Parts: sequence; C-alpha cells; structure tokens
Amino acid sequence: MDTGCIIQARMGSTRLPGKVLMLLDKKHTTLDYVINQLKHSKLLGKIIIATTNFEEDDVIADFARNNDIEYFRGESDDVLDRYYHCAEKFSLNTIVRITSDEPFVDPTIVDQVIINFQKLGCDYASNNLISTFPAGFDVEVFSIQTLERTWRDAKLPSEREHVTPFMKKNKDIFKQFNLKNSQNIPITRLTLDREGDLSILRAVTSKISERPILFKNIFELFKQEPNLLELCDNTDPLEGYKKSLKEDEKYLRG
Repeated sequence: MDTGCIIQARMGSTRLPGKVLMLLDKKHTTLDYVINQLKHSKLLGKIIIATTNFEEDDVIADFARNNDIEYFRGESDDVLDRYYHCAEKFSLNTIVRITSDEPFVDPTIVDQVIINFQKLGCDYASNNLISTFPAGFDVEVFSIQTLERTWRDAKLPSEREHVTPFMKKNKDIFKQFNLKNSQNIPITRLTLDREGDLSILRAVTSKISERPILFKNIFELFKQEPNLLELCDNTDPLEGYKKSLKEDEKYLRG
C-alpha cells in the first residue's frame, strides 16, 4: 500500500502571509518543522508539498527542491482539486493530509491514525471527527477512492477549499474512524495563524530539546510551566472554515 503525506502550503495566507517560511528557531522555518516531524513516521512512504501555481509560491517550490522534497503545483482555492491531482501524479493509494501551519504534528499520532485506517478497512480516518486534540495535531487519512469520489461529487466552496468536509458529512458513504486523545491539554490550538502565535511556538522549540517534538512532550511542558499558557491564543480554530461556510450560502443562492 503506497501511503504518502500531502502537505498543503502557500505563501498567501489571509491572516499571516508567508507564515510557512517564518523561522521558529534560528535556522528552521515552520515548513521545516512540519517536514522534519513527519520524517519520523514509520509508515509514510512519501512526503509531498502541494502548493499553488501562483508566482508568489515559487519560493515554496524552491524550498522543496533545495530540501529534496517532492512537490506538486495546482489550484489555489480549489485545494481538493490540488490534492486529487497530486495524489494521482504520485500514484498514492492512501493519502495523509497535513496542513503547513502545524509545526508540531506528531508522527506517532500520524502512525496511530494510519494503523487504525488500515486495520479497520476505513475510507476515512482522523483525530478530528470529534475534536479531543488541540488544532495543530490534526491528522486525516483517506483512500484514493474516497478522494476521487469526493473530488467528483463535492460542490460547495467549503468542500473544495477544506478538502475533507464532504468525507466527514457522508458517514453513510464512507466508513470512518476517529482517534481520541486521553490527555486533557488546556488549549484549543497550537498552530501558526497569526503573528502572535510565534511566541508560544518559539517557546516550545526552545524549551523542548528532543526531536521530534511529541504531543506528550508539549503536555509535560505545559504541566511544568503553566505560565506558558498565557502565550496561547485560543481563537476559534474553525474560524477559516466558518468563513467559507458563508461562501456556501452565496453559492446556494446562485
């Protein structure tokens, strides 16, 4: 089974342009962290960056080439289309979806979701069908057949931009699994969405020396230094998705 991770990345973030190439320590960018974390997965065969055809994203293609990472360029707003054609190009049977604003994506969680996806014969598996992890640790796994049907049948702007809502909503079509978190961590997200997020992300990279940085390491850090929680911005992690739902309303009105 050819399992590959597709990381969606672009420079044109609405809230924080260029965030994927911002430094989280003296040498490593957000995208460096995402990729280096994923390299510790025992089950990923390929890691691919999927960016857009826009000229501003040439730097992401350059980053991929300079770091010997495979990459694909496609649609900007229709991220579902980008994923589908990327998966086709690299002949992936199983796709792991990761976003480029998750510098601490945990490879052990990635592998747990993949294992359950395979063992249970799922069409779609994740750890965010019911959110028990903070945003920033999201992992989604689906088959090429699931992706192809979603690409063909999903129509709403939110379904095209956010890739997997159609899969999540259609439980009667797609066999699903959700990985639950047993550790209660008092934050809603640990992602790079706004400039203010850099403080907590840089604090984590400086205070945890182990690599990869695992969810359990961050959990222990917050237990030992609860004052760090003051740096966390608990803005609704679904803010972007809720914004795209308004586009759905316009679409449905015709």
